Amino acid sequence: MGNATPLPLYAIGLGSNRRHARFGDPRSVLLAALAALESDDIEPVDVSPIITSDPLGPSRRRYANAVALVASPLSPPDLLDRMQQIENSFGRRTGQRWSARTLDLDILLWSGGVWSDAMLTVPHPALADRDFVLGPLRAIAPDWRHPIRLRSIRQLAARLVRPKPVDRGAARH
Repeated sequence: MGNATPLPLYAIGLGSNRRHARFGDPRSVLLAALAALESDDIEPVDVSPIITSDPLGPSRRRYANAVALVASPLSPPDLLDRMQQIENSFGRRTGQRWSARTLDLDILLWSGGVWSDAMLTVPHPALADRDFVLGPLRAIAPDWRHPIRLRSIRQLAARLVRPKPVDRGAARH
């Protein structure tokens, strides 16, 4: 094997809060999505535990969330295209933001650093503010450094759970 160059690594967020007719409950949807991601040019490296989290926005259904690390020679836009094909094959409906969905796949991080065009921004813009992403990501890639915030995933996760200082001005009337 002459190829010594490691493949680019991606962290992919997976979420579901709607049953699928064939795959079942959201947790089973994520397991099926992980299997669907695996292909000739997407190689699973690791996957976090699946957690449950409260929904963002108007949906009332709790989410199943996980993060997968995959190695792939695909560019970020090509990987995004592949992930959208998978979402569509799981019955993803576009429309209301943050509505209940069978499957949501997001590129969170890329070992190439930063990518930005009209369709895609990597790292994911909300990554550092979402415990349901940082928790699973910390389980499998705690030392991965955010290329813009320059902190490890472990540090970003710790900042989210640390108590916030009380605004002293608000306490006085």
